[in-house]
Amino acid sequence: MAATETLERDAHAGEAGPFYVTNRLIFSIALPMTLGFLTTPLLGLVDTAVVGRLGRADLLAGLAVGAVMFDLIFTTFNFLRAATTGLVAQAYGRGDRREQQAVFWRSLVIALFSGVAVVVLSPLLFSAGLWLMAPGAEVEAVTRTYFFYRILSGPAALANYAILGFVLGRGEGSIGLLLQTLINGINIVLSILLGLILGWGVAGVALATVTGEVIGALAGFAIVYGRFDRRDAPDWAAIFARERLKPMFGLNRDIMIRSFVLLAAFTLMTRIGTSFGPVTLAANAVLMTIFLVAGYYLDGLANAAEQLTGRSIGAAYRPAFDRALRMTALWSLGLAALTTLAFLLFGDDLVDVLTTAPDVRAVAYEYMPWAALTALTGALAFLMDGVFIGATWSRDMRNMMLAAFIAYAIALAVLIPVFGNHGLWAGLNLFLLMRGVFLLILVPRRAAQAFRAAQ
Repeated sequence: MAATETLERDAHAGEAGPFYVTNRLIFSIALPMTLGFLTTPLLGLVDTAVVGRLGRADLLAGLAVGAVMFDLIFTTFNFLRAATTGLVAQAYGRGDRREQQAVFWRSLVIALFSGVAVVVLSPLLFSAGLWLMAPGAEVEAVTRTYFFYRILSGPAALANYAILGFVLGRGEGSIGLLLQTLINGINIVLSILLGLILGWGVAGVALATVTGEVIGALAGFAIVYGRFDRRDAPDWAAIFARERLKPMFGLNRDIMIRSFVLLAAFTLMTRIGTSFGPVTLAANAVLMTIFLVAGYYLDGLANAAEQLTGRSIGAAYRPAFDRALRMTALWSLGLAALTTLAFLLFGDDLVDVLTTAPDVRAVAYEYMPWAALTALTGALAFLMDGVFIGATWSRDMRNMMLAAFIAYAIALAVLIPVFGNHGLWAGLNLFLLMRGVFLLILVPRRAAQAFRAAQ
């Protein structure tokens, strides 16, 4: 008992080496990040509601297409957050403060260069997005307005990925909550002010996003840099040392491919949805917002799994890994079941808040059970992503994502001709379930290899 109490105390004190995983430790990371991430779908709800209140399906559809384009662009760079979290968590477990700072600087430099490149290449990116999504002329005009305002947030948005990855790698959920709340809070207030009250519509929603990202990046950098111990500061030669950059670029490559395939799956769903007409496309966009609510809700526990599994590997302490995996799995599946039940009971009321268009509401009601189920089918996938990111098993994440996508494409080819939009939603749920199961199968072997190598 004394040893356990010592390990628990050390876990909260942030000391390197063995530590004991408790519910309190898990939720010190998961709860703040859940609250922080919930502001993101809340932002999506507000943006959808602002545009939906204008009463035109083409505006809502244009916002949906534009949002998918930015998912394709920005979330493809999610490796900046994921790789940073895993590498920082492992350095944290080793007690290597200098390497923690070095990982931050590497990620931030990559983020800023990538963000500038995104802005420069925006005309090409927009043309590619139109080719992929193939919206009608009216929807394209709305998407164009939204895209060329929001793209200005590129450097700040990607810098925020690096900053968030650093604080999550250290298990500092409260700072993550502060930054997410700041970014999305500013965005929400300005979206209502500019988009609805001042009547700027879609352009106002996009400018609100730009403002929130820029202010969030400046505040996040100030917080992180201000807390660095200058005695542990690495020089530029150490930051960009070849032996350090090579594994980071390998992680970035694998996670980028994995993220791109994930986005391709969602883009394929939206692209197929366009063939069912603008009303069904708008209804699917509303329901995907509900799916994102569940996703960000479960991401808090996935973040706890990232930090704790990465830290346990850095500390070379297998008991913490096993206990973190078991406890976060129980919490994830339990909360996912409750989330599904809540959406089944109250989902139609949420649809009414999001749009006033009667035809969009009617279609959304019909497919609500499928959207509600995504919380349960996606719970294991979210959790396994956290485990594999923290452990930096990026190649397995990439390969299993590709395998799940192939199975997803086959399911859509079989189901959609028979069941239409029902088949589309069934395919999404199968895709989420397969992702989690495929990764779970690999955990015992990969964990055994990782801890043997660490000894």
